[in-house]
Amino acid sequence: MTTYKAINLVKRPEPGPVSKDIFEVVEKQLPQVNDGQMLIKQSQMSLDPAMFGWMSPDTESYIPPVELGTVMRSSGVGEVIESKHPDFQAGDRVMGMMGWQEYALSDGQGMNKVEAQVPDEMVLSVFALPGLTATQGLFNVGKPQQGETLVVTGAAGSVGSIVGQLAKAEGLTVIGVVGSDEKADWIVNELGFDGAVNYKSDDLAKQLAKHTPDGIDLYFENTGGPIQQLVFERMNAHGRVVVCGMIADYDKAVPNPGPSWIPIIKKRLSIQGFTMPDHFDQVPSLLAKLTPYVMSGKVKYRAHVIEGLESAIEGLNMFFTGDNQGKLIVKL
Repeated sequence: MTTYKAINLVKRPEPGPVSKDIFEVVEKQLPQVNDGQMLIKQSQMSLDPAMFGWMSPDTESYIPPVELGTVMRSSGVGEVIESKHPDFQAGDRVMGMMGWQEYALSDGQGMNKVEAQVPDEMVLSVFALPGLTATQGLFNVGKPQQGETLVVTGAAGSVGSIVGQLAKAEGLTVIGVVGSDEKADWIVNELGFDGAVNYKSDDLAKQLAKHTPDGIDLYFENTGGPIQQLVFERMNAHGRVVVCGMIADYDKAVPNPGPSWIPIIKKRLSIQGFTMPDHFDQVPSLLAKLTPYVMSGKVKYRAHVIEGLESAIEGLNMFFTGDNQGKLIVKL
């Protein structure tokens, strides 16, 4: 084989569902591997809500937008098939930012070896961006304390499900906000959450009050939406809000207005946004923190795998519809 398939971003997305015309599927020649480089055959790649920000023209974001005409950004896992890099050799399994393509040429920056004998799906679902994001956000930003109450939105998603399980392992009461009764059943009966609220159901305020009789100490925000205001109203004094994502607004031209700042003053709330690119230098320590929970069975996952590189284009819209059941992965 001398060519491979890649997908370039060629237009900025409009508000609403992602359309196929913003991407272009191309055939590329396999590159020559020079000193200090390696060629990776990607086996599975991750689809993440962060991609909507990466595609936008916003140059003031935490990471530069994907340049038009270049391969769409994504993380993945694969095998080194040729190496002239001193730290990697052919046969190594690696994870890192590889993009929407079947092969990736890398200088090793941002690539990490996968030593654990676990499936590729588990690597992307737990040990890659979702697990790292959950670990950084919960422990280093949220600073959970035993006995506190945590509410996490997007609780059946790749990040939210791990956040909730880690918090349960630390002795917190954990309530998850999800988009279906099936997801509610999964996080309670399979993952061990203490309760779940389906944001598409009625009486959200009443449900939230029932599940959080002692108020809310820690709020891990992944989605935004109407539940946000209701959570703010139930925050306890000196509560913390960890802002990781806002998927409910990613497809809107104008984001919804946020909660009033008055409760922030009255309750002395701490609110912090964070993104993982600020913390990539901490990946080894984050993995060291996360791995014992996983290996002891305290963190479970499920993956929603779609087939073929081009399925990534339509796959992105699952984040808006909620059709994905678990971590969204493209199998190449």
